[in-house]
Amino acid sequence: MAAQRLSHFSPRALAVGAALVVFGVALCAIAYALEYRSAIARLDNRAEATALSRVQALESVLATQRAVAAVLSDDAMVVGALEAPLPALTDGVSQKLDRLRAETRSTVIYLLDRSGTAIAASNWDQPDSFVGERYDFRTYYSQAMTGGTALEFALGTVSNRPGLYLSHDVQQGGAVIGVVVVKMEFGAIEAAWARTEDQTEVRDAAGIVLIAGDTSQRFLPSGPDGSGVTVIQPVADTPGWTLRLTTPAGDAVIAGLIAAAAALLVQLVALAVYLRARRLRDQRHEAQATAARYSADLQREVDIRTRALTNEMAERRAAEARLARMQADLVQANKLATLGQVTAGLAHEVNQPLATIRLLAESGAALIDAAPGEARQNMDSVVHTVDRISQIMTHLRGFARKATGLQGPVVLRDAIDASIQLTASRRRGEGPRIIIAGDSGLAVRAEAVRLEQILINLIQNAQDAMVGHANPQIEIGITAGGTEVTVTIADNGPGVTPDVAAQLFTPFASTKTDGLGLGLVIARDIARDLGGALTLDPAIAGQGACFRLRLRRA
Repeated sequence: MAAQRLSHFSPRALAVGAALVVFGVALCAIAYALEYRSAIARLDNRAEATALSRVQALESVLATQRAVAAVLSDDAMVVGALEAPLPALTDGVSQKLDRLRAETRSTVIYLLDRSGTAIAASNWDQPDSFVGERYDFRTYYSQAMTGGTALEFALGTVSNRPGLYLSHDVQQGGAVIGVVVVKMEFGAIEAAWARTEDQTEVRDAAGIVLIAGDTSQRFLPSGPDGSGVTVIQPVADTPGWTLRLTTPAGDAVIAGLIAAAAALLVQLVALAVYLRARRLRDQRHEAQATAARYSADLQREVDIRTRALTNEMAERRAAEARLARMQADLVQANKLATLGQVTAGLAHEVNQPLATIRLLAESGAALIDAAPGEARQNMDSVVHTVDRISQIMTHLRGFARKATGLQGPVVLRDAIDASIQLTASRRRGEGPRIIIAGDSGLAVRAEAVRLEQILINLIQNAQDAMVGHANPQIEIGITAGGTEVTVTIADNGPGVTPDVAAQLFTPFASTKTDGLGLGLVIARDIARDLGGALTLDPAIAGQGACFRLRLRRA
């Protein structure tokens, strides 16, 4: 399984991984070594200070005990007891030695005569009293008798406890008459050393352990120094004695391990940061790739949708063009339908002038010779009548033309006169009277033919609404305000009911039996195309209908 997992990695990746592992181990080893050395240096400094402090304390104790022996060697009571060892004198010396022992914290102080027999001792009243015991076999006795002072570390013959024996000779008249011996034991010092983590011991010149925190090592030859930091300090005024202090290197090892662990932790954190950054980078790249794919897909969708919309817009524009053509055709058809309605009346308008022309021509032929002046008047009437026919036909041809779509200034008076003339045939007999109010000389921006189509439709509707109505009348009002000109076509007919008004501009809604319901719809659309509007004023009881046409002022 492990081989299969490793097979997923390239040789280069495996080499890089192995190099990183080696580098990490080396970095941890370097961190351990540097911190271990630093900790050892700190331990060495501390051990130096501790050893110096302990050797100075030991030297102070030894100096005190030496001073005790030296002072007692010159004491008059001690000299007197040695010269005359009477019980009264020796007992007094023993009591003095006991007091001095307590004050100096010695173990025992005793006085030996020339033969090495103890004649006084600080433990004179104890069961293990030294009084009467012979110590001439002791080195400290023989050396003091010959050399003045001596020291010896040995087991007590009575107490069987180890201690240091300090001796000093007592002289009288230049002759040695005895020896003062001070024994001190190091139990308190050893107990204090035992309570520390350091290993402290005092060795003699032969390397034998005399004093030690670990008392099991006492009187054993010193072995090789144990692991840790060892400091050796000589004990002053004690030839061959050295104090050795060994501090365990465990703290240094722990400090090194902590440094190595810290280095490892830093590497792991760096590796985690790197892996996270790499993962984020991969995620970012993946997100970018996904975004790119999504963008490409979206672009394709947009392109497809754009093509569809383009085709749809093209189809819509084509449909709008067809609708515009159909609307234009419908407008033209409505115009031609309107034209057909007025044609019958125009036939009469034309026939009557033609009959007049014929009559005047016949009369003129008869009067040419008899009455030339009257004949000339007839000819003038003929010309006037022909002009009238020509004007009617001009309006008819202009109205029948298809709109060009080009707008320009149109004088309202011209459009209104043409519309009135084209609808005149339907006002014969009791047809409505048309009144023009306002400034008909105003010009609006429009197309003359399309404007006339609106006016003809409104005038015809007004005329149809007042059929059979007494005193029919149509009032065409013209007002100007700002950039607009308003033309109102009002009649005094029955008006428009609310239900009819609600559907007035709805296609194919008509109150006429022969109507298609498109006239007002087309008129409204033409008004919008001209930039204006066609509306019906709200109905007022007792009044007819009033349409309001708003146009742009030219």
